[in-house]
Amino acid sequence: MGVALTRAAQWTTAGFGTGKLEITPLNESILQEIIAFVENFSSKHPKESSLVFKEPLQWTTTLEPSRFGSGYEVSKLSVTSVETDKDGRPLLRLSASNIEVLSFSQLSTILRVAQDKKLREVQACLEANRDPVAKILGASYATVDGEDYSVLRLLEKVKQDDDANHDAEFEMKVFLLIQQLDMQLMNNSLKQISQEVRLSPATVKNEVELLESFCGEEQEAVLKSVEYTSDYEFSNGCRAPPWRQVHGEICYLKIKPHDTDTLYVTCSTAGVFLNGGVDEEKEKTDYERKSEVYKDLVNLLKQRSSHFAQNIVKQDFAVYKEPLSARQQVDPVDAEEEGQTQRSGDHQTKRAHEKTLQPTSQKMTSSKKKLEPSLKWKTLGLPAQSEQSDLKEQSENGKRRKTGKDDTETEKTDKKLPSPKSKKRANFPPSPLHAKHSGQISKISGVWTEEFSESSSESEEDEDQLDRRQESSTDLPSEYWQIQKLVKYLKGGNQTATVIALCSMRDFNLAQETCQLAIRDVGGLEVLINLLDTDEIKCKIGSLKILKEISRNSQIRRAIAGFGGLQMMVNILDSPEKKLKCLAAETIANVAKFRRARRTVRKHGGIKRLVGLLDCVPSDSANLTPEQEKDIEVARCGALALWSCSKSTRNKEAIRKAGGIPLLARLLKSPHENMLIPVVGTLQECASEQSYRTAIQSEKMIEDLVKNLSRDNQELQMHCASAIFKCAEEKETRELVRQFDGLKPLVTLLSMSENKQLLAAATGAIWKCSISLENVAKFQEYKAIDLLVGLLTDQPEEVLVNVVGALGECAQEQSNRAIIRKCGGIQPLVSLLTGTNQALLINVTKAVGACAIDPENMTIIDRMDGLRLLWSLFKNPNPDVQASAAWAICPCIENSKDAGEVVRSFVGGLELIVNLLKSDNKEVLASVCAAIAKIAKDEENLAVITDHGVVAMLAKLTKTTDDKLRRYLAEAIGNCCMWGSNRMSFGETGAVAPLVHYLKSSDTMVHQATSVALFQLSKDANNCITMHENGAVKLLLSLVGSTDEVLQEAAAGCVANIRRLALANEKARYG
Repeated sequence: MGVALTRAAQWTTAGFGTGKLEITPLNESILQEIIAFVENFSSKHPKESSLVFKEPLQWTTTLEPSRFGSGYEVSKLSVTSVETDKDGRPLLRLSASNIEVLSFSQLSTILRVAQDKKLREVQACLEANRDPVAKILGASYATVDGEDYSVLRLLEKVKQDDDANHDAEFEMKVFLLIQQLDMQLMNNSLKQISQEVRLSPATVKNEVELLESFCGEEQEAVLKSVEYTSDYEFSNGCRAPPWRQVHGEICYLKIKPHDTDTLYVTCSTAGVFLNGGVDEEKEKTDYERKSEVYKDLVNLLKQRSSHFAQNIVKQDFAVYKEPLSARQQVDPVDAEEEGQTQRSGDHQTKRAHEKTLQPTSQKMTSSKKKLEPSLKWKTLGLPAQSEQSDLKEQSENGKRRKTGKDDTETEKTDKKLPSPKSKKRANFPPSPLHAKHSGQISKISGVWTEEFSESSSESEEDEDQLDRRQESSTDLPSEYWQIQKLVKYLKGGNQTATVIALCSMRDFNLAQETCQLAIRDVGGLEVLINLLDTDEIKCKIGSLKILKEISRNSQIRRAIAGFGGLQMMVNILDSPEKKLKCLAAETIANVAKFRRARRTVRKHGGIKRLVGLLDCVPSDSANLTPEQEKDIEVARCGALALWSCSKSTRNKEAIRKAGGIPLLARLLKSPHENMLIPVVGTLQECASEQSYRTAIQSEKMIEDLVKNLSRDNQELQMHCASAIFKCAEEKETRELVRQFDGLKPLVTLLSMSENKQLLAAATGAIWKCSISLENVAKFQEYKAIDLLVGLLTDQPEEVLVNVVGALGECAQEQSNRAIIRKCGGIQPLVSLLTGTNQALLINVTKAVGACAIDPENMTIIDRMDGLRLLWSLFKNPNPDVQASAAWAICPCIENSKDAGEVVRSFVGGLELIVNLLKSDNKEVLASVCAAIAKIAKDEENLAVITDHGVVAMLAKLTKTTDDKLRRYLAEAIGNCCMWGSNRMSFGETGAVAPLVHYLKSSDTMVHQATSVALFQLSKDANNCITMHENGAVKLLLSLVGSTDEVLQEAAAGCVANIRRLALANEKARYG
């Protein structure tokens, strides 16, 4: 058993910690055979099972004391066996989670008690006792390399020791049984190992990159997408968290095939297999294996997706050379076998930096290289013979450049090398793979590589930083190496040396990226994070001060989260030491800049603890003691951390549930600007939620926000204006801002045109406040419209969206439309219709539509071809843009002199708007119906849209229950009745009966439009019959007495038409 565990079993340390058994089929097979051996040992060999071990087998167990029954003395936390050895020691002792066992009979009992936890218990036992034979029979039987003479020694002992002959004979039998098991384990292991292909991070990465190049939505693509579940890559190439790397796991993939559900795949050193996937609600990954293990991704996907199996053989694969950087990376398994860790040893560190300092680019020698296509995956990674000579030549050229034999040539070569910004324009030799999939260019022997693939903004940011790091690595400053020496002292020094090293490290400029990455590259992050778990306050403070500085780097942030640093910082928030709390909260504020980090803080109870930090500020902050000043600083740091965490919707809810809103309201009255900035920042982030907007009103925070608008701090002003921007969605908030005189400070901020963030926040607040007409009057008084028109040019889109939105609201008033025209605002507004920003287009169309109500403004819009630009927006895929454009077209058609002729001049324009009646969006349908009602007033245009099937499409919409759509639909039907046989067609398509039911609506505007439509339809006899059958007469009679003249006349006219038909029928029947 010792030989099998040493040589056949697969162990790993993933760079640190004690040895662990990987979760592989081979190890599982070994464990199952050991379980069967131990379970049956007592029944097959009852005498030998009573043999007492020389030393107890000890390990950490998950078994509860309550599982043990008779034959044991059981208490709440411990178990002791009644059976003892000759010295009175119990053969089994369980205390807390530690267990000690001295015989095979007790081991059999443990397996029987463990039930479904057998595998876990045996694994824990073997990991804690790497050579169990030495403990069972004594140190002389320890597993050794080379020839083993333990059997001969045992025979001599049996012959010489007559007194203990009985025990020696038992030992002999047990040893032979264990040796027999060892041989059986070795033979079975050899069979499995001969069929196994062990994977490395570089191999997996190459295969994933190749699969990505064949992904796409088109049917001939082998997969829809392949993506990693984690963006962070460790220095050993793995993406699995460290506690899973100890099991040999490399990374996790989310694969979307064309013909099956999404597959969640684990890539490990033993192969690839399906895992349990990600629980979206709990945000946890189920790492348990759910399928058999395959040797690579292709074999797994062939079994799981028939579409993949059919299409993968059709792809043209090029010979793919493993990247040099990938080959240089230390494989975690190989390092373990050599007894090394990833970040230990001066020689290894030096060697890693020597690799970094090697030139990262070489001159492309010639176009001789020709990559031959192959249809077999097994050819990947094997260079063709024709390439080997070229690669050798490249290597020799690289050596010459490295040794500096030809500096002139080197300088020329370097000039020709593409910079990181121009890599996409670099010339590469053509290949079948590049021709078919231009999105991927492989690198060979250190040549520049560029992967043209879409990625998130965060990963792009990390890649940019990585590029900069590679570019500057050829000339690293001396600080880089000095910091690395200090990290070594941190690793091996005592408490005093650690504190001195931390202080020395803080003397460097930790804001510099080189210094930050120096700490990371040599493994300093792990050491700094481990120091947070000590009992020494000074070490914790020193570590946190460094982590706070370097965590401003996005790569460092992700590494800290990956190493479990956030969990420790959250625990420190409970410390009585206020300085520690401050540093921990500030570091959390820096790290929680990405989603996974914010989720980690919430999952480990960080939100509640951070909210608790806000509750330590004295109510009277006039005369403060030193301790109270510390309390204020703790609250400020807590607010900073909450500000970062509040970018998550779930964290916003967690802050509210933890009672954060009243505490933030109290801090909002603070006179300290450095306190107010994070507090208001948190509030403006949270104000996107309805519950917070309501709470901000009820806690009377609007008054404080308005007061802070007048402070001489632009950052604070920006956050206050942004909070008002979001809260002013509510009518009550808009009124409160006006009541507390907040409109004038907002208008004053429009002069801060150099600060674009402040300008965007101020214009946003003005936009939302101008929804209320009372506020519009105030803005007119403060000359805000003149200032807003001046901001229509040379501004970023985030400012323009708000400026145009505010002008659109102000233009609802006649006097303001004239002001906009006089200030020259119509021309820039029309020019903005050619943009692509969706939010801006929605606001611009609304503003242009409002201005078009004024005939003078419409003349300018016509002159600038504004109607055509509005019409072109019907092709925009965004339904909100389509609807806004349709609403804007209505006043344009109504107030334009030659609107009918202009509309007809648009090629395919009328067909385009009619086809929008097929939309599923009710706002689009209502706006298009309103536009059609205006278009139909021109007889020629009505004839054209009739030919395009407008009657049938309008009739299909009549069953709607939406009053807004009903109003404009009825208006469109009424106007469309003016052409040919459209009245009859509406009756035939079943539009009349649903229209009658519109008269039961509570909306008077629906009544008016419907009565007009029914009046027009009643000019057809069949439609009159339908109306009468559906009870229209009674409903119309009640509307005849309306004060609305249009409604009154239409209802009376419709009743008259129905009555005339009835009289005609009676006359025809009775003469």
